[in-house]
Order: sequence, then C-alpha cells, then structure tokens
Amino acid sequence: MDKKHDKVWQNCLSIIKDIVEWQHFKTWFEPIKPVELRDKILIIQVPSQFFYEYLEEHYVNLLAKTLKRELGKEARLEYRIMVDSGNDKNKPLTMDVPGHGFKTFSNNEMDFPLVVNNPVKNPFVIPGLKKMQIDSQLNPIYTFDSFIEGDCNRVARRAGKTVSEKPGTTSFNPLVVYGGVGLGKTHLVQAIGNEIKRLHSHKVVLYVSSEKFINQFQDHSRNNAINDFIHFYQMIDVLIVDDVQFFNRAEKSQDALFAIFNHLHQSGKQLILTSDKSPKDLEGVQERLLSRFRWGLSADIQLPDYETRMDILEKKMKNDGLEMPKEVVKYIAYNIQSNVRELEGALISLLAQSSLNKREIDLELAKKVLRNFIKTSSREITIETIQKMVCDYYNLPYERLLQKTRKREIVQARQITMFLAKQFTKNSLKTIGEHFGGRDHTTVIHSCQTVKDLMDTDGLFRESVVELQQKVQLAAM
Repeated sequence: MDKKHDKVWQNCLSIIKDIVEWQHFKTWFEPIKPVELRDKILIIQVPSQFFYEYLEEHYVNLLAKTLKRELGKEARLEYRIMVDSGNDKNKPLTMDVPGHGFKTFSNNEMDFPLVVNNPVKNPFVIPGLKKMQIDSQLNPIYTFDSFIEGDCNRVARRAGKTVSEKPGTTSFNPLVVYGGVGLGKTHLVQAIGNEIKRLHSHKVVLYVSSEKFINQFQDHSRNNAINDFIHFYQMIDVLIVDDVQFFNRAEKSQDALFAIFNHLHQSGKQLILTSDKSPKDLEGVQERLLSRFRWGLSADIQLPDYETRMDILEKKMKNDGLEMPKEVVKYIAYNIQSNVRELEGALISLLAQSSLNKREIDLELAKKVLRNFIKTSSREITIETIQKMVCDYYNLPYERLLQKTRKREIVQARQITMFLAKQFTKNSLKTIGEHFGGRDHTTVIHSCQTVKDLMDTDGLFRESVVELQQKVQLAAM
C-alpha cells in the first residue's frame, strides 16, 4: 500500500534539507504542501506559477531522485498551482500541472500572484508576463463601506473616492494620507485600490508596504537586477505605498522610488502614499522626493471624535450581528479615545469576557473589562480646563473669552473652545453655552460647525485645532 502523502513528502524533505542551503530550503521547499498521493503520483501545492517554474528549472532532478527513493522508479510528481481568481471566494483557484512536461492552462484569464522577497535574481519578471497577471496584494475586506466617515477623516475619504473614480486624472496625484497609528490609513488606501479594481477592471493596482519595497530592492541590488525591479514597478497603473516614513533609513531605495514615481506620474498613473507625518515634517527623506509628494493632495486622518467612535462601534456590531446596551456602547466610545484599533480591541475583549463567563453585557462588566484599556490616572476634563488651555494658547485673558465682542481672534478662540468642550466633555450644549456668558445651545451648534468648516478649508487653522486637541488629551492622561 502506498504511503500517505504527508509522510512521503516529509521523508523527501528530510533528504532535501541536508542537500540544499538552509535559506534556499526555507524559500523554495517549506512553502510546498503535499495534497494527494494517487498511485505513484505525488501532488504538491505551490504558491504560484513562478514558484513552479523555478522548481522545475533548478530542483527537478533533486525532486525526482528523492521521490523515486520513496515511491520507486515509477514515481511521478504533479503540481497544484494556486491562482488568484480575482473574486471574493475564500479559497483561491488552483490548476494542476504535470511535472517535467508541457504546461496546459484551463483558463487564459487566470491571474498569477505576485511573488516577492525571493533571493533570486529576478523574482518578478516571468517570461511572457502580462500586466493583468500581477496580483494587487489588496485585502478585499477593506472597502469604503466599512470605512466610517467622520470629521476626523472626511477630507481624506472624499479625496480617496474621487481618486478611485478617476485614477491618475485628478489633481490628487499623488494622494498622501497621513496620521497616527491605528487611525485607518491602510484601510482607506486599500479601499481606494479595491474600488479602482471594481470600477476600472483593466487597471493594474498594486499595494506594497515600504518595508517590503525596501527588502525587494535590496534583494535585486545584491543580484544586480535593479533595472528589472524598477521596470516591474513602472508597469503599474495605480501604485499604493504604505508608510513611506520608513524610507528615511534607505537612501538607495529612495533613488529607485524617485525613478518609479517620475515615470508613473509622467505617464498619468496614480500614486497613493501613506505616512505617519505630513510630507513637510518627514525627516531623512530626500527633498526631491518630498517635493513630489507635495505635488498632489496631502490629507490627514485625526483621532476620531465621540460621534465617529460611536458610529464605528455600531457598524462593527451590525456587521458581526451583535447587540449590547446603548449605555455600554457610549461608555466604550467615551473612554477609548486613542485610535480605532484599540476601540475595536476593547469591544472584542468585552464580548470575549461575556462569552467566557456566560454573563450578559452590562455597564458593570464593561467597566471591569475596560480597566486595561483606560489609563488609571485619567481624569475628567472640565469646560474650565479647556477654556484655560485655549486662553494660554492664544495668550488671551480668561475674561475676554466670555465678553460680547466681534473681534475675530476672540470669536474664533471662543468657537474653538466650544468645539473642544463638546468633543471632550459630557456636558450638554446648553451647559456649554452657559459657561460662555449665558449663550444658548444654538450658538454652540453654530460655533462647532464653523470650526469644522474652517478645518476643512484652512490648513493653518486645522493645525492649531489639532494641536489643542492633543493638549486636551494629554491633560486627560
């Protein structure tokens, strides 16, 4: 009786491991999965067409010898190649190819995944490579529908929608999305990429992290294949590069990115970048690159306000079919202010504890579970605290903030203070108005809307408000 496919393959690997170099073994043999043993035919699954071709070219004799040692001289090897189907199915399509023979394809429109980070001279350019054979590397779960819009990200999201509708033809090229950790930059830019693929199926979209780009470049540099590397990226219609701040430690990779950027931009292709800082604040990146980053639109994503945090939680609960008391959702949204990632993490932890302890979710359980997420030294911010901060920031006497005056600098400071009071305190609009010389709630509503509108249109004003928001948050810690 034939041995099981797992056992046969493990025996083959034990021999191969002693023959090939460790790094080559890790790269070319560990990813292989045995699928089936049929008579004397062992079927193995490989990640891509390129992977299969490389094995056939470099290791076919070794594979044949080890397999014949296990199964006899009639032993044969067949491959099952994973293929990107371009759809939302959980399992990728596969195609079966006999070893040591002619390759047949059952579907000429199948897309082959992009192979990256392989220690060979040319891990990208496959003979006869067509642009449509490049996998986008996008996660299909990242869409505009799952990205909650709020004051914190409205400009970036709407710019992204515009780019996805008309990639490479708007003034938003490049589109640079910047902001802190866990605020949704990667989600947004991948949503743009997925939307472009949906609306423009002929466009070749590629998402790559800066770290992967740098590692690829270094591999190609060691193998004297930099021209191949650059040529590959110049084939892309929409290039998305995540976390460009990490290029600050890779001078030569910046040279390659500069060449790729110029070619794509001049060819009317779309570039989308993310960073933890505005291009003007990036350190260690060549000025010629920074100047190009500033050619298009730089849009920031800020910490989500209370309303947006509520929307994020409710959307998450709806998608997962979950329910919990409104007071609990409000408690989470009010107390988790750091970023979206921690907000969702707090929700998951609460659900897990409820399930493990077989206990209904209530406010008491939420307070117990969220102790690890909420700093113990946090204290409630008052309207008076915010008023003092704004007065110190603008060097205004406290009493001037409460006076009835039309002087622009005082009116604007008062509007910002009301905006921050609404964002960071639990007070009602009426209570906030009373702290400003007895003004009513409609004045507070108007002030908050004015601040939001100015933040969308005035960059310097936005920077001032963001700085004050950060000061208030620090005071709460």
